[in-house]
Amino acid sequence: MSTFKAPKGTYDLIPPESAKYLAVREAIAAPLRNSGYGYIETPGFENVELFARGVGESTDIVTKEMYAFETKGGDKLALRPEGTASVLRAALEANLHKAGNLPVKLWYSGSYYRYERPQKGRYRHFSQVGAEAIGAEDPALDAELIILADQAYRSLGLRNFRILLNSLGDKECRPVYRSALQDFLRGLDVDEDTRRRIDINPLRVLDDKRESVQKQLDGAPLLRDYLCDACKAYHEEVRELITAAGVAFEDDPKLVRGLDYYTRTTFEFVHDGLGSQSAVGGGGRYDGLSEMIGGPALPSVGWALGVDRTVLALEAEGIELQLPASTSVFAVPLGEEARRVLFAKITELRKLGVAADFAYGGKGLKGAMKNANRSGARYTIVAGERDLADGVVQLKDMETGEQVAVAVNEIVAELESRLG
Repeated sequence: MSTFKAPKGTYDLIPPESAKYLAVREAIAAPLRNSGYGYIETPGFENVELFARGVGESTDIVTKEMYAFETKGGDKLALRPEGTASVLRAALEANLHKAGNLPVKLWYSGSYYRYERPQKGRYRHFSQVGAEAIGAEDPALDAELIILADQAYRSLGLRNFRILLNSLGDKECRPVYRSALQDFLRGLDVDEDTRRRIDINPLRVLDDKRESVQKQLDGAPLLRDYLCDACKAYHEEVRELITAAGVAFEDDPKLVRGLDYYTRTTFEFVHDGLGSQSAVGGGGRYDGLSEMIGGPALPSVGWALGVDRTVLALEAEGIELQLPASTSVFAVPLGEEARRVLFAKITELRKLGVAADFAYGGKGLKGAMKNANRSGARYTIVAGERDLADGVVQLKDMETGEQVAVAVNEIVAELESRLG
C-alpha cells in the first residue's frame, strides 16, 4: 500500500464512479452549449487581490477559507475559491467585451478550493460547472440562466429541488436598506467578528448559518421593502419570464448568497434530501464586479452548480443514470497469431467509434474471459490457432451466452451491425 493519502477534505474520482461525475458535467453543459455559451478555462490560481476585491474582503471565503500563498518571486496568489471573478478577469484581459457582440456568453468546468471543515457535501476541493453572461442588463438573461439550470437538473431526472429567488437591489436603493439593516443588527447580541461584519457588509450577517444568530434576525428589515421602482420592475419581469417558461420558484426575501458582488437578481438551487448542505448551486446578477476589478461598467449575470452536490442529490432521489458502456467489445486472443489478428480488429473497431478492449498480458482463456466479464462488454471475440486456420473467430454474446463463428474479414462489419 502507498503511504500517501488524498489530503483531508479532498477526494479522488475513480472508475466506475467517475463516469457519473462526467455525465453530470455533460448534462449541465449541454443546454449552455445549445444557447450560445462558449467554453472558457482559467488558471487554478490567480492574484489574491482579484478575489479580495471581487468576492469581498469581509466574506468567509476571503478571510477564512482561501488558500493564499506567496511565490518564490514574491507574487501573492490564491487557489481559486470560485469561478466568476476568474472568468470575468479573463474576458476583460482578452477584450472579449470589445468584439461588439454583447453579452459575452461563457461556460466553464473545473475544480475550486476552500479551506473548510470537511463534511459530506462540503469539501476543500470541489467541482463546479458555471455560466456567465457578461455585458448586458436584461431580465431575459437572468431568466435564461435560471431556466437553463432547471433544464439541466431535470434532464438528469432530478425533481426534488427548489429554486429560491430574491432581489438585492442596486446602488440606488441598497444603501438605504443597508443603513436600516445596520441599525437593527447593532442591537443584537453577537461576537466581535460579526460586529465588524455589520460595519463592512451587513447583508452577510443575514447569511450567517449559526442558529444563535438566526434566532435574533426575526423582525429584521427586508430588502424587498426598500427596492426602488426600477429594481421592482426588473425583478418582476424576471419572475414573469420564469413563470411563463413553466419553471417553479419560491420568493425568499432573506436570500442574500455569500459573495459581495451580487446585485438585483439572486437565486439558489436547494435540495431537501441533502441535510444541512442543501444548496446544490446558485448565482445572480453582478453589475458592479467589472469595475471592482478595474474594468469598465459591464452588467453581468451568472451561476455555478456543484457537480459533487448534484451527484449527492441524484443519490438522495435514488436516480441511476443511464451511462453508456465503457466497453462494447472485448477481444481474447489464444496464441501469438491470434494476438496480431485480433489487435488489428480491435484497432479498426476503435477507429469506427466502437468502445473496444483487449486481453493484455498473455492470460489463458479462463483468466481472459474473467476480464471480459468485468469489462461489461456486450460481445467477446475469441480466436485460437484452429479458428484462424478455418478463417473465423468466435463471437460470443455475453448477455445470452450465444456463440457463433464469424469470418475474420467480416467480424468488424458484423459487430457494427449488431451494435447499431
